[in-house]
Amino acid sequence: HPPYAVRALAYMSVAQFDGLISAWHYKFTYNRPAAFKQSNSIEYAYQDNNIPSYPSEGAVVAEASRRVLTAMFPLEADYLQEKADEHLQSILLSGGYVSSDVEAGQLIGEEVATLALARAAQDGMSKAQTPKRVSDSIANSAMQRYGWQWINQELPQRPVGLTPLYGQVQMWNVSDVALTRVPPPPSLTSQEYLDDIELLKYYADNMTEEWRFIANFWQDGLGTYTPPGHWNDIANRYLVKYQQNPLRTARMYAYLNTAMMDAGISCWDSKYYYHYPRPIQQIPGFETIAGTPNFPSYTSGHSVFSAAAAEILSNIFPQEATLFRGWAEEAAISRVYGGIHWTFDATVGTDQGRDVASYTIARMQNDGAN
Repeated sequence: HPPYAVRALAYMSVAQFDGLISAWHYKFTYNRPAAFKQSNSIEYAYQDNNIPSYPSEGAVVAEASRRVLTAMFPLEADYLQEKADEHLQSILLSGGYVSSDVEAGQLIGEEVATLALARAAQDGMSKAQTPKRVSDSIANSAMQRYGWQWINQELPQRPVGLTPLYGQVQMWNVSDVALTRVPPPPSLTSQEYLDDIELLKYYADNMTEEWRFIANFWQDGLGTYTPPGHWNDIANRYLVKYQQNPLRTARMYAYLNTAMMDAGISCWDSKYYYHYPRPIQQIPGFETIAGTPNFPSYTSGHSVFSAAAAEILSNIFPQEATLFRGWAEEAAISRVYGGIHWTFDATVGTDQGRDVASYTIARMQNDGAN
C-alpha cells in the first residue's frame, strides 16, 4: 500500500543521503587514493571520478539500505543480506577500493541506519492502522460534522479502512499537518457535486482506449511498486539521462521520498478528516474499471503523491518541468477516468501535493548543496 511503500522509500533514502554526507566528510579528511591509483597492476572497472576511496560510498549505501529495508520487510532479511553481500563484493572487485574502505563505509551505513530506524520507531506509524472502534469513531465524527461518511464497498468488506491515523504520522518537512489540510469537499447537494456525477457517468459510458490506457498506466495497485515507486522509477531515468553523481542522486531520492511521504500524510489526514464517500458508493449501479480502494475518497492519493513528486523533480531538473507536471496531471485525471475518484479529488489533490512539496523545496534550497 502507498503509505507503507513511501515510508520505506523515505527512510532508506534519508539513510543513504545522510550516510553519503558523512562519507564525503571523511573522504576529504583522509584523502586516501583509490587502489588502482596506487598500483599500475590494478585495473579499475569504472570511469575514474577522482574521488578518495576511504570510506567506500557504495558500502555506505549497501549497509544503510540493507538495515532499513530489513526492518521494513523482515521476511526478506536473507534476500536483502544476499544482495548487500553481492554489492560489497562488487566494490572490492572493481579495483577502486580495499577492504578497509568497505569496512569504514559499512560502519557509517550501520550508524545512519540506526538513527533512521530510531526515528521510525517513534514516528507514529505503529498506531496508523486502528482497531474498529477507533475507525468507527472517526467516521462518526465526520458524519456529525458534514452529514456523510465513506463506507467501504469491497466484497467482502474489511471492517477498517487502510491506516486511518496515517495522517498523524510524523512529517519530515512540515511542522504540522494542519498547515496543508485542504478545504472541505462539495456538499452532497451542491451543483458541483451533481455535475461531477454526470461527468463520471459520461466517462464510464463513453470510455475510450486512451482513457482506459491512462487509467491502467497509472493504476499502480496491490502487488506493484505503488504510485511513489512509479515516481522513483521516473526519477531514475532522468538521473541517468543527466548523469548525476552519487551525492546528487542520494539527495534527490531523499527529498523526493520525504516530500511524497509528507504528501501522503497530508492526503490521509484529509481523507479521514472529511471521510468523503467515493463515486461507487454514491452513484447507483456505477462501476469502476480499476478496483475499489479501502479508504475515503477526498483527496486522491495518486494526485497528491504525483504532484509532490513532480515539483521536486522539476526543481532538480527544471528543463523537464513541463513534462513532469504534465505527467502528474495525467496521473490525477487517471483516477477520474477509472471511476475511483471525483474530479475535485484529483484537482484539489494536485494543489495539495504542490503545497506540501513547497515545504521540502524550501528545505532543499537552504541545505548548502548548491
